[in-house]
Amino acid sequence: MPFRSRRASPEEKLLVLPDYLATELAGFELTKNFYVSDIGYFPRARHHYRERHDGCDSHIVIYCADGAGWIELDGRTDTLSSRQLAVIPAGTPHRYGASAESPWSIYWFHLRGEQVAAHLGLYGLAGQPTPMPAGLEARFAESFERCYGLLADKPYSLPAQVHVSQTLGQLLGAIGLSAAGSPRHRKREEDLERAVRYMNGRLHASVTLPELAAHAGLSKQHLIHLFKQETGFPPIDYYLRLKMQKAGQLLSLTGMSVKEIAAAVGFGDPYYFSRMFKKLMGASPTDYRSVPKG
Repeated sequence: MPFRSRRASPEEKLLVLPDYLATELAGFELTKNFYVSDIGYFPRARHHYRERHDGCDSHIVIYCADGAGWIELDGRTDTLSSRQLAVIPAGTPHRYGASAESPWSIYWFHLRGEQVAAHLGLYGLAGQPTPMPAGLEARFAESFERCYGLLADKPYSLPAQVHVSQTLGQLLGAIGLSAAGSPRHRKREEDLERAVRYMNGRLHASVTLPELAAHAGLSKQHLIHLFKQETGFPPIDYYLRLKMQKAGQLLSLTGMSVKEIAAAVGFGDPYYFSRMFKKLMGASPTDYRSVPKG
């Protein structure tokens, strides 16, 4: 089956990957984690409507460049307005359609791969519609046109497929990073930064969880949740890693003894320090120092 292309109007675009090519990309090392299976652009798409009772086998990304529409997902209906982006996760029953009064113009593409869900989740794009940052509107349109052109001209080229996947993955990452600057997210970042600054200022001493929570102005439970979500580690584990990172710098950049470095990062027992350093850094202090850096 060839690459399907349909142009219902001079501006409309649609490309759908044939099954055998999707299978090849799903098994190829550089695309198996993230690749595009369908891509298109529907301008002023009056009466546009889709309903999938069993969901789709790919993640659907829809960017409304103009007009408006709606998406029904998980029992909730959201309006998708001009300059907003939405993601419909794979396997989720859904319906969506254009506004009758002001039908949307949408760029859309389907993503498959082992890490697509993690990628979208990491950048906070798997929930409610995300406003497109003003500085990325032109970049989105340009990147989309370039990717569509590559796939239209070279649908069977693995280098082209890899380039498209990486381009759209980076674009979604940039949108997620920029859109994360909401007041709620900025407060989370400020809370985290305040706690980490407090840790960095006390690498020579010790910090307890209640002390850290009080300084950050958060409950212990909230602080633990914040650190696990943003760093992957509980607060005190993260604090220990900061200590070991500092110790690694001292080992590489100074002639201080292991005992002196242990004391500099708040360990009175150099043997306990050495065990912790090897556990977290993967090598003993002596071995770490002997490895050339840079």
